[in-house]
Amino acid sequence: MTSAKATVDVVVLTMNDRPEPFRRAMASLLAQQGVDLRVAVVGNGVKPHDVPDGVVTVALPVNEGIPAGRNVGADALAGPDAGEFVFFLDNDAVLPTSGTLARLVAVARRHPAAAYIQPRIADPDTGVTLRRWMPRLRAGTATRPGTITVMAEGVVLIRRADYEQAGGWPGHFFLFHEGIDLCWRLWDLGRTGYYAPDVVIHHPATDPARHASFYRLVARNRVWLAYRRLPAPLIPVYLAVWTVVSIARIRSRANLAVWFRGLREGLKGGHGQRRPMSWTTVARLTLAGRPPIV
Repeated sequence: MTSAKATVDVVVLTMNDRPEPFRRAMASLLAQQGVDLRVAVVGNGVKPHDVPDGVVTVALPVNEGIPAGRNVGADALAGPDAGEFVFFLDNDAVLPTSGTLARLVAVARRHPAAAYIQPRIADPDTGVTLRRWMPRLRAGTATRPGTITVMAEGVVLIRRADYEQAGGWPGHFFLFHEGIDLCWRLWDLGRTGYYAPDVVIHHPATDPARHASFYRLVARNRVWLAYRRLPAPLIPVYLAVWTVVSIARIRSRANLAVWFRGLREGLKGGHGQRRPMSWTTVARLTLAGRPPIV
């Protein structure tokens, strides 16, 4: 598509547990100008409440997890009228101006080799961009643009054609590290990612460890990620690196015990289809600043 005004398919998930943030997120989304929007709200285990007119809704009978819910939303907007881009938006994120999404699309048009464009995410009260929102290893400044190899999944713009060719999110991950899996598949298609810090989206600074299953899922999904996407010689290296890093970072013995239970769970299997990246992709990721062992 080469027209100046892009069609953007937007996917928002809800569990009806954030009514006010959800209303603010939807209001900021529907106020966007300079793009044509097609929006789907997916209720993960619920029938979505307070959905504005004209928005597609999908109610999943049970909570299938975030990546699976995102896939369902993108699929609900697929077909001959599908947009050039798919934009995934957390239900407590806010687009601060009516031109935010159009600016993100403009960045994508300037960087055609990038399959995904990552805006800068900042807390609305403090303006702080958390370390985990910075999609690079060396995060000395949150305002430096450039090529990236990972993403902050909750607020990201992806070209629809690349998203579909890569196969979407790994739905069975449920939560955590699904963005790395998708990024590695996009890079394995010969594509890249781009960080656009001049485009800011607001998101409250929350702690991912607030989820009761955080330590189990991050460990399990690291194993699944390695078995799904890495060449065989790199799997033990990747897992060894993250075991050392996790032992150093997790100060609570109880939380570390949960982490190791997740590690064992991942080693038992369940990772799904194995489709390792090529050694060319390993080299490209390394040259881009993040070898796929960290």
